[in-house]
Amino acid sequence: MNETIKAMEERRSIRKFKPELPAKEDLQQIIEAGLYAASGMGKQSAMVIAVTKKELRDQISEDNRKIGGWGEGFDPFYGAPVILIVLGNKEVPTHVYDGSLMMGNLMVAAHSLGLGSIWIHRAKEEFEQPGYRKLLKDLGIEGEWEGIGHCAIGYPEEDAPKAAERKDGRVYWVE
Repeated sequence: MNETIKAMEERRSIRKFKPELPAKEDLQQIIEAGLYAASGMGKQSAMVIAVTKKELRDQISEDNRKIGGWGEGFDPFYGAPVILIVLGNKEVPTHVYDGSLMMGNLMVAAHSLGLGSIWIHRAKEEFEQPGYRKLLKDLGIEGEWEGIGHCAIGYPEEDAPKAAERKDGRVYWVE
């Protein structure tokens, strides 16, 4: 089987990560794969903020927990030491789709390098808050950006779950 298709079929969301930080070279390869995601009219409207600084990672986790309504002590990133935050340029009509395609590439690339990943929502709500708009400003990022998702990455603590059977009735051929 083709290695790319195999990675797509085998990748699963991981919900328990080891605390060790993946190698920066691996993270750079994952981000590069994300940058090559298809985008509407080739506008490349999505970008990534790579968070490996533990204090910021923990603050994002806490804010995400509050938005999600979970109890104190819950980590919505399941202990993953890296958060790749995907943002879409609001000026581009396809920014949500472009960011979603980037998220897919990030997750498949992580799997292909032996890392686990999971898509965590609520980036949209985070980046509507003043503190996150300030983060963008502090990073020198201008414009209007919408949070698309967080790609939490790390070494899996346990084996990936088995794939659910694929549902019938989702393909129709017109020949």
